[in-house]
Amino acid sequence: MSTEQPSEEELRAAYEAQIKQLRVEHVLLDNVVMLINLGMRRTGLMPGSESERDPAQVRLAIESVRALMPLLEAQAPGEAKQLRDALSQLQLAYVQIGGADSPAPDSASTGAGPGGSGTPPPEPASSKPPATKPGEPGPAQRSGRLWIPGQ
Repeated sequence: MSTEQPSEEELRAAYEAQIKQLRVEHVLLDNVVMLINLGMRRTGLMPGSESERDPAQVRLAIESVRALMPLLEAQAPGEAKQLRDALSQLQLAYVQIGGADSPAPDSASTGAGPGGSGTPPPEPASSKPPATKPGEPGPAQRSGRLWIPGQ
Protein backbone atom coordinates (compact mmCIF):
# COMPACT_ATOMS: atom_id res chain seq x y z
CA MET A 1 0.00 0.00 0.00
CA SER A 2 1.48 3.33 -1.10
CA THR A 3 0.89 6.64 0.67
CA GLU A 4 2.25 8.81 -2.12
CA GLN A 5 0.66 12.19 -2.57
CA PRO A 6 -0.64 12.94 -6.08
CA SER A 7 1.58 15.23 -8.12
CA GLU A 8 0.52 18.76 -8.97
CA GLU A 9 -0.06 17.64 -12.55
CA GLU A 10 -2.34 14.78 -11.41
CA LEU A 11 -4.31 17.14 -9.17
CA ARG A 12 -4.68 19.61 -12.02
CA ALA A 13 -5.89 16.85 -14.37
CA ALA A 14 -8.44 15.66 -11.79
CA TYR A 15 -9.64 19.23 -11.29
CA GLU A 16 -10.01 19.73 -15.05
CA ALA A 17 -12.03 16.51 -15.30
CA GLN A 18 -14.39 17.75 -12.57
CA ILE A 19 -14.80 21.16 -14.21
CA LYS A 20 -15.74 19.50 -17.52
CA GLN A 21 -18.59 17.67 -15.77
CA LEU A 22 -19.80 20.66 -13.73
CA ARG A 23 -22.87 22.63 -14.78
CA VAL A 24 -23.75 26.15 -13.70
CA GLU A 25 -27.19 25.11 -12.44
CA HIS A 26 -25.51 22.63 -10.06
CA VAL A 27 -23.37 25.40 -8.61
CA LEU A 28 -26.45 27.63 -8.40
CA LEU A 29 -28.40 24.94 -6.53
CA ASP A 30 -25.51 24.30 -4.14
CA ASN A 31 -25.19 28.00 -3.38
CA VAL A 32 -28.91 28.47 -2.79
CA VAL A 33 -28.97 25.49 -0.42
CA MET A 34 -25.97 26.97 1.41
CA LEU A 35 -27.71 30.38 1.67
CA ILE A 36 -30.84 28.78 3.11
CA ASN A 37 -28.87 26.69 5.61
CA LEU A 38 -26.69 29.61 6.67
CA GLY A 39 -29.71 31.91 6.90
CA MET A 40 -31.50 29.41 9.13
CA ARG A 41 -28.44 29.14 11.34
CA ARG A 42 -28.30 32.95 11.64
CA THR A 43 -31.84 32.94 13.02
CA GLY A 44 -30.35 31.49 16.19
CA LEU A 45 -33.28 29.07 16.45
CA MET A 46 -31.20 25.93 15.92
CA PRO A 47 -29.84 24.41 19.14
CA GLY A 48 -26.32 25.70 19.71
CA SER A 49 -26.68 28.65 17.32
CA GLU A 50 -28.36 31.09 19.71
CA SER A 51 -25.29 33.36 19.84
CA GLU A 52 -25.19 33.57 16.02
CA ARG A 53 -28.53 35.37 15.65
CA ASP A 54 -28.20 38.08 13.01
CA PRO A 55 -31.48 39.27 11.44
CA ALA A 56 -29.65 41.36 8.83
CA GLN A 57 -27.80 38.27 7.60
CA VAL A 58 -31.05 36.29 7.53
CA ARG A 59 -32.70 39.00 5.48
CA LEU A 60 -29.78 39.07 3.05
CA ALA A 61 -30.02 35.29 2.63
CA ILE A 62 -33.77 35.54 2.00
CA GLU A 63 -33.44 38.32 -0.56
CA SER A 64 -30.59 36.50 -2.33
CA VAL A 65 -32.57 33.27 -2.64
CA ARG A 66 -35.68 35.18 -3.75
CA ALA A 67 -33.64 36.84 -6.50
CA LEU A 68 -32.36 33.48 -7.73
CA MET A 69 -35.66 31.58 -7.59
CA PRO A 70 -36.81 32.51 -11.14
CA LEU A 71 -33.55 31.09 -12.53
CA LEU A 72 -33.90 27.93 -10.47
CA GLU A 73 -37.51 27.44 -11.54
CA ALA A 74 -36.44 27.66 -15.18
CA GLN A 75 -33.31 25.50 -14.90
CA ALA A 76 -34.18 23.03 -12.13
CA PRO A 77 -37.96 22.90 -11.75
CA GLY A 78 -37.81 19.60 -9.85
CA GLU A 79 -35.72 21.10 -7.05
CA ALA A 80 -37.41 24.51 -7.10
CA LYS A 81 -40.46 23.41 -5.10
CA GLN A 82 -38.33 22.06 -2.25
CA LEU A 83 -36.24 25.22 -2.25
CA ARG A 84 -39.34 27.41 -2.25
CA ASP A 85 -40.62 25.46 0.77
CA ALA A 86 -37.28 25.89 2.53
CA LEU A 87 -37.32 29.60 1.71
CA SER A 88 -40.81 29.87 3.23
CA GLN A 89 -39.54 28.22 6.41
CA LEU A 90 -36.64 30.67 6.53
CA GLN A 91 -39.00 33.61 6.06
CA LEU A 92 -41.21 32.35 8.90
CA ALA A 93 -38.15 31.97 11.14
CA TYR A 94 -37.10 35.52 10.24
CA VAL A 95 -40.48 36.86 11.36
CA GLN A 96 -40.32 34.70 14.49
CA ILE A 97 -37.05 36.34 15.59
CA GLY A 98 -38.50 39.79 15.02
CA GLY A 99 -36.74 40.35 11.73
CA ALA A 100 -39.78 41.92 10.13
CA ASP A 101 -39.32 44.91 12.44
CA SER A 102 -35.57 45.22 11.89
CA PRO A 103 -34.14 47.93 9.61
CA ALA A 104 -33.09 47.27 6.05
CA PRO A 105 -29.69 45.54 5.63
CA ASP A 106 -27.88 48.70 4.46
CA SER A 107 -29.00 50.79 7.43
CA ALA A 108 -28.59 47.89 9.88
CA SER A 109 -24.90 47.60 9.14
CA THR A 110 -24.21 51.29 9.70
CA GLY A 111 -26.73 51.97 12.42
CA ALA A 112 -27.89 54.98 10.48
CA GLY A 113 -31.18 55.61 8.80
CA PRO A 114 -31.54 57.00 5.29
CA GLY A 115 -30.43 60.42 6.51
CA GLY A 116 -27.16 58.98 7.78
CA SER A 117 -27.63 60.42 11.27
CA GLY A 118 -29.05 57.35 12.98
CA THR A 119 -32.45 58.99 13.32
CA PRO A 120 -35.56 57.80 11.51
CA PRO A 121 -36.72 59.78 8.50
CA PRO A 122 -39.28 62.49 9.20
CA GLU A 123 -42.92 61.54 8.89
CA PRO A 124 -44.76 63.04 5.91
CA ALA A 125 -46.94 66.03 6.75
CA SER A 126 -50.10 64.12 5.93
CA SER A 127 -50.36 60.54 4.85
CA LYS A 128 -54.07 60.96 4.04
CA PRO A 129 -55.03 62.07 0.55
CA PRO A 130 -57.14 65.20 0.44
CA ALA A 131 -60.86 64.48 0.66
CA THR A 132 -62.90 64.67 -2.52
CA LYS A 133 -66.59 65.34 -2.81
CA PRO A 134 -68.83 62.58 -4.16
CA GLY A 135 -68.97 62.65 -7.94
CA GLU A 136 -65.68 64.58 -8.31
CA PRO A 137 -62.70 62.90 -9.96
CA GLY A 138 -60.04 61.55 -7.59
CA PRO A 139 -56.41 62.73 -7.54
CA ALA A 140 -55.21 60.18 -10.12
CA GLN A 141 -57.99 61.05 -12.53
CA ARG A 142 -57.47 64.79 -11.99
CA SER A 143 -53.77 64.43 -12.78
CA GLY A 144 -54.59 62.86 -16.12
CA ARG A 145 -52.55 59.74 -15.29
CA LEU A 146 -55.51 57.41 -14.73
CA TRP A 147 -56.63 55.68 -17.88
CA ILE A 148 -60.35 55.06 -17.92
CA PRO A 149 -61.76 53.03 -20.80
CA GLY A 150 -63.98 55.09 -23.04
CA GLN A 151 -62.72 58.47 -21.79
